[in-house]
Amino acid sequence: MTFGFAPSSAASLSTSASAASASRLLEPAEWAAAGIPLLRNPREVVSGLHARHRPRPSTAVVAVLDPDERLRASASFVRRPAPADGWMFRNTLLAQLRRVIPHDLRRRTPVRTAVLLYCRDGDARWTEEDGAWMWGLRDACTLHGLRCGAYITLTRDGWQVLGEGRGGRSPNSESLPEPFGLSEVPPPLPRTGGAVSDVLRRAAAR
Repeated sequence: MTFGFAPSSAASLSTSASAASASRLLEPAEWAAAGIPLLRNPREVVSGLHARHRPRPSTAVVAVLDPDERLRASASFVRRPAPADGWMFRNTLLAQLRRVIPHDLRRRTPVRTAVLLYCRDGDARWTEEDGAWMWGLRDACTLHGLRCGAYITLTRDGWQVLGEGRGGRSPNSESLPEPFGLSEVPPPLPRTGGAVSDVLRRAAAR
């Protein structure tokens, strides 16, 4: 006769939860094979998001680009301290997308693309946390009618588009943002003279 101890129901639930969480991530090879569209100018996209949101470690920036890679909407948020789970990341990303831009579910083919920039500690090598963000981004895009775009990490070593091998040293997680809108036409200077100018001068002198 053999005696033993059956695993408790709590332990079984914990094991199955861990297994489910582990399946909600994408390896770099899976990501590369998914046909993620390449950014034409990744450094410009990264620099623009870095200047706009000034991310620090544990900050994620989700952005929606039009077919010409012009920024249409973006949102940044700080990741809560919890185990990396693609399902939770998916829900968070989806909530941010719904907040900043209408869905494209009525379109037969997605036109706009969502990209994710994640600023974190450590080096540029892929981690399971990155894999969970990739899974979450892909699923959130499907549910919001968007194309799934690049996943970019920002570390002290610089930025890197995972799955593509493209990256650079600047910006990085410790650098100051470049002046915002360098590639844009600067706003026109106010004209001098006239009643409006007199009002502005008097207000400045107070």
